Amino acid sequence: AESSASPAAQRTTTRDEIMSRAAAWVSSKVPYSMTAYWSDGYRQDCSGFVSMAWDLGTNEWTGSLAAFGTKIARSDLQPGDILLFHNPADPGAGSHVTVFGGWTDSTRSHYVAYEQTRPSTRKATTPMAYWSNSSQYVAYRYKGLTGQTGGSGSATTFPGVGMFGPGADNAFVTQLGKLLIAQGGKRFYQVGAGPRWTDADRQATRAFQLAQGWKGAEADGIPGPDTWELLVKGTGRAIPAGTGGGGGQSPAPAPAFPGRGFFKAGQSNSHVQRLGTQLVRKGYGTHYVSGPDPRWREADRRNVEAFQRAQGWRGSAADGYPGPETWRRLFA
Repeated sequence: AESSASPAAQRTTTRDEIMSRAAAWVSSKVPYSMTAYWSDGYRQDCSGFVSMAWDLGTNEWTGSLAAFGTKIARSDLQPGDILLFHNPADPGAGSHVTVFGGWTDSTRSHYVAYEQTRPSTRKATTPMAYWSNSSQYVAYRYKGLTGQTGGSGSATTFPGVGMFGPGADNAFVTQLGKLLIAQGGKRFYQVGAGPRWTDADRQATRAFQLAQGWKGAEADGIPGPDTWELLVKGTGRAIPAGTGGGGGQSPAPAPAFPGRGFFKAGQSNSHVQRLGTQLVRKGYGTHYVSGPDPRWREADRRNVEAFQRAQGWRGSAADGYPGPETWRRLFA
């Protein structure tokens, strides 16, 4: 049955808290299950994941989650909102829900989805609104959300990790760059801060994180709530002077091209999946009807071809099969 909870009875939460809870399951790689429950008491399926992220206190399903939200336009989506598809005729056939983590580029054709799916919780660049049944997904905003500012968000409130990283193009990236420059990161920027995410933003962010004494995943070059708070308040340790931003550590190099033989009919390997994942991240995953996987398919070839044509290549140079130069540019 659908939930009878009223907005007044719902718990309150913030966007930052929603995204932090969602990220915690991603980090824990919670296994997908429609019957098992995680240590926090929430069911390990897609609607249990959203129930947890929204801090509902109950395990809802795709048929009841809408009662906890207000329908919004897709153009109004902000981190912490959800995209919900409920198939009332057969709930088990395609019904799904994701947490919106932010747009990946200015075209708004892809977004960062936090979702509970097989084999475990993931954060992935995803076509708007999903790989299948896209037109039937509805955007909702949690009724118990507090601290909203409307529009594009507050200058001080962390906008969510989905606003940063490859493909991001928004005002928050510009703000991040300006804050990093003010903290000693000017040397990373040749032309100053801008709305399009570049490797300069990643290197400067990582340098700032390393300056705080953080290591490993805490210094990955992508700002989280703690990085953002220190930058906005100006209370963190400044980036030390130097020629590099890694504290003596170089950024991870692009993976070496494995060879053309891995990308052809009948092949199934990790290189194909890595290729597909990067194509989606770069905005060239439109021919996939489901997420990239290790098996080479026609969808892979067509997506590679689209990327090659975007480089201005034609004829045999844009045949859809990756070579060393395609690989280098794709992972640059």
